[in-house]
Parts: sequence; structure tokens; C-alpha cells
Amino acid sequence: MDDLDHRLIAKLRHDARAAVADLAKALGVSRGTITNRMARLQREGVITGYTLRLRPAATPDEIRAWTSLAVEGNQNPVVRALLGEPGVAALHDTNGRWDLLAELRVGSLAELSAALERIRGIPGVSATETSVHLQTFRS
Repeated sequence: MDDLDHRLIAKLRHDARAAVADLAKALGVSRGTITNRMARLQREGVITGYTLRLRPAATPDEIRAWTSLAVEGNQNPVVRALLGEPGVAALHDTNGRWDLLAELRVGSLAELSAALERIRGIPGVSATETSVHLQTFRS
């Protein structure tokens, strides 16, 4: 993936329903380039689907958790895999004991368990620690 791919993905993360023409204009390339890039990213499994974001109050029964990850070796393949994981709502690079912090949002404990199993199975992930969100005092 090159810089254009990363910028395209960032635009799609902001608005997965953005028109190809709008994406092309914002990125300074042709519509054909955007269409071809999106098709390639889907074919290669970088883009695994399109979704929507809801404000937190709209999903009161949603289970939220944060998973800290230690990564062995090159972090980039792990990041790409995590960005394709449907349970990962946000992903952050961190310092200290953990290399990455993933915010997980799922509909049930069974979905959380499945997401954690998939995350732990990503090559390069050497350790994880997960905390489940219980209550928000201020946001």
C-alpha cells in the first residue's frame, strides 16, 4: 500500500458512502484511479467491508472493550489485519508496555470472545490484555 491507498482509506473511514467522484477530487486523482484502487484493496482483503458509526448513546447495549497488544517484529501487518477486523472500532499506536490499543465494539459477549480469538490469532501479536467498559463518568 502506498500513500494514496492510505489517504483513500482515511477518507473512506470518515465516510464509507463517499462518492467516487468526491474521493477523486479530494485526493487529486481520476475517478478511474479511485475505482481501481478500491477494487484492488477489496480483492487483497485490505478493505473487507463498509460500515457505519453510531453515536454511543444510540447503542446502549453495545459491549465496549479495550485491548492492549504487544507486537513482535514489524507492526504494519498487524495494523493492517486489525483494521480489517469488524470488532475494532478504533486503533491507536502507543508507547510503554503495549504497542497498540484497539477499541472493540460488539453486540454480545460471544462476539467479543470471537473477536479476541481472531485478534490473538494474528501473526505477530505476542500478548494481549483486555478491559471491558463498564460505565462512563464523563465523555
